[in-house]
Amino acid sequence: MAITKYSVNNHQLDVIFSWIKSKEIAIPEIQRPFVWSATKVRDLIDSLYNGYPIGYLITWKNPRVKLKDGKNSEGKKILIDGQQRVTALTAAILGEKVLTEDYKKVHIKIAFNPLTHTFEVQNPAILKDHAWIPNIAPIITGEARITSVIREYCEKNTSANSGEIETALYDLRDIQKKQIGIIELGSELDIETVTEIFIRINSKGAILNQADFAMSKIASNENYNGHEIRKAIDYFCHLMVAPEFYATITENDKDFVNTKFFKEMSWVKNENDDLYDPLYDDLLRVTFTYKFNRGKIADLVSLLSGRNFETRTYEEAIIKDSFQKLTEGIEEFMNETNFKRFLMIVKSVGFIDSSLNRSQNVLNFAYTLYLKLKSMHYSAEEIAHYVRRWLVLSILTGRYSGSPESSFDFDIKKISEGNVEKFLKEVEAAELSAAFWDSALVQNLNTSVSNSPYFNIFIVSQIKTGDKGFLSKDITVRDMVLHRGDIHHIFPKEYLKKGGLTRNKYNQIANYVYAQQEINIKIGKKSPKEYFNTLKEQVSGGARIYGSLHTLEELHENLKANCIPLEILDEDMDYNAFLEKRRKLMAKKIKDYYFTL
Repeated sequence: MAITKYSVNNHQLDVIFSWIKSKEIAIPEIQRPFVWSATKVRDLIDSLYNGYPIGYLITWKNPRVKLKDGKNSEGKKILIDGQQRVTALTAAILGEKVLTEDYKKVHIKIAFNPLTHTFEVQNPAILKDHAWIPNIAPIITGEARITSVIREYCEKNTSANSGEIETALYDLRDIQKKQIGIIELGSELDIETVTEIFIRINSKGAILNQADFAMSKIASNENYNGHEIRKAIDYFCHLMVAPEFYATITENDKDFVNTKFFKEMSWVKNENDDLYDPLYDDLLRVTFTYKFNRGKIADLVSLLSGRNFETRTYEEAIIKDSFQKLTEGIEEFMNETNFKRFLMIVKSVGFIDSSLNRSQNVLNFAYTLYLKLKSMHYSAEEIAHYVRRWLVLSILTGRYSGSPESSFDFDIKKISEGNVEKFLKEVEAAELSAAFWDSALVQNLNTSVSNSPYFNIFIVSQIKTGDKGFLSKDITVRDMVLHRGDIHHIFPKEYLKKGGLTRNKYNQIANYVYAQQEINIKIGKKSPKEYFNTLKEQVSGGARIYGSLHTLEELHENLKANCIPLEILDEDMDYNAFLEKRRKLMAKKIKDYYFTL
């Protein structure tokens, strides 16, 4: 017989409000901040007034936690679906402020017209129109006496029927008596099951990931500063994208300004580098993996609930320890010295622009590794070496593209054993063997995907070695990446199209180089044979047409730096033969680059 995973009950809204006030139910702000428009709040109130259903709320009860004295503490209900609806109701009915997308706290006031039984968002026009009661909250909560409201309303609207107004206002007050369904998920359910249930029930709207559940656990814990921790995560990540948000925090959240988290993140107000802009799930993943030596966010949710993995019980001491570790890890993640030194290492590899990296998880684990090795007292030189190698290795092998959590979990456990050099050599032997460099990488370069990680690594290797752009004497690949230079087809696209080649053939990444726009324009549709013959004349004393190269030695050096076979100068090379030779040269350059890191 299948185990029942949930219970379904109906409750009046005033019961829900009492739970919120008594903090029996926690609203963890999973969808931060409040994203509904004021008109959607109005429509929700209208539905309740007219007796329409507004959907179920889903709660997940925290497990019973064992306290130090041996007693058990009953868990709270955590609201995992319906937060926007409940926030809308508490704003419109209880008069509480909501946090906007700009992180400003505002009131949402809903007006009511008892003559037409309609609702509207309060605005200046409504405030001047006596047919409207400008704010429904005092009537529903009982703060305003209905008899007084009726008298005042009829004095301002002499043609109104007091009996009809009375009926409308009592119907309005009885909104809090409306029933709403609650699906309560059992405390014994693991996060994977809860996630599956959520997705099946809530097929519309945002799909929550396990980082969302971790944020809900954090925000709902009052004993260990959970709400402040949650704010710190959100604020830091928002600041990384919009440093000007600093002023908003200082103006609107005075309490948070006095916290150690705010002092730790204040440096971000002057930061404009977008090389690594972590989202809240990135920050959580790095912090958890580094501090807890685990890679699965579901384990963080369990630990924040107090789970003892050995006894399968829940203990307050584990909650306390987990929140302490999490707090320390977040502070270290945000620390200016840590963050900037990590970015310096990333840039020293050649990753000078965010466009060169497609995988956020690669950076996440690289930063995890940085923090871990620093905590293990490796020298700055050793940390830089291992982070560089691991970063590039991860991209070349797609290490964190399939099942990143499992890979994070495996890698951090091996690294935390204490011998990162041994582990790196083991991974290199298995993943970066001679067969990889001589065959697999060459095959990986056989693609027309322009933002291929392998082409990006090739460009990064050119940046690291200071290579000049195609046919350039002074302008480097670094310069062109930073200033959005042109990617040029060595065998021009229009030339190949005339030969009947399709897009996936003429756009092969082995046909790409960074080139100055003026060089690219002058080459135009010319065949390689034609423009390379002109180049040979140019470096033999002829007119400078393609760039400023003026000796054969400079031309050879430039072609070698861009991995272009020198035979192209003397042969009418077949396009496919050219691609095959260039892929091998590109693979060798990437290999040589890797072993210099």
